[in-house]
Amino acid sequence: MSEISEKDLEILKILQENCRLRAKEISKKVDTPISTVFAKTKRMESEGIIQAYKAVLDPKKLGRGATAFILVSFEQQMAGQQAGPSQRDVAKEIAKLKEVQEIHVISGDWDMLAKVKAKDVDTIGKLVLDKIRLIKGVKRTLTCMVFDTEKETTDLL
Repeated sequence: MSEISEKDLEILKILQENCRLRAKEISKKVDTPISTVFAKTKRMESEGIIQAYKAVLDPKKLGRGATAFILVSFEQQMAGQQAGPSQRDVAKEIAKLKEVQEIHVISGDWDMLAKVKAKDVDTIGKLVLDKIRLIKGVKRTLTCMVFDTEKETTDLL
C-alpha cells in the first residue's frame, strides 16, 4: 500500500461529504488536475482505502427510528464439554440479523457490542428475546436504548 498524501486526504474528505461529485468538481476544490484526482481515487479504491460509496439514509423515515446498543456475554465452553461456537462465530451469527448495523468483539466485562436500529422498543425487545438470546453461545445480554443522538457518522476525516 502506498503512502497517503495530504492531497489524498483532501480528496477523501470531499468524498465523505459528497461521494457523488465527479473528478472534475473535486479537482477544482483541491486545485489538482482531473487526471490526478481520477488516478488517486482509483488507487485508493484498489488499495481498499475507499471501501464503498453509499447513500446515508434517514432511519426514522424508513421505519427504523429506535436505536439500541446491546452488550452480549459469550458462553465459554467448560473442559470436557463438546466444543461449541467460538466467540467470532457468535458475532457472525448476530451480524446476520438485519436490524444489526454493527457488531464488535470488545474487552471488559462484556464480550460483544451490537448497534441495532428497529421500528420501536417492542421490536428491539423481540429481537433480543427471540433472536439474539437464542443464538448458541450467547450467555446474557444488556440492552441500552438510545434516547437522543447528538452525533452519528461514518466520517473518519
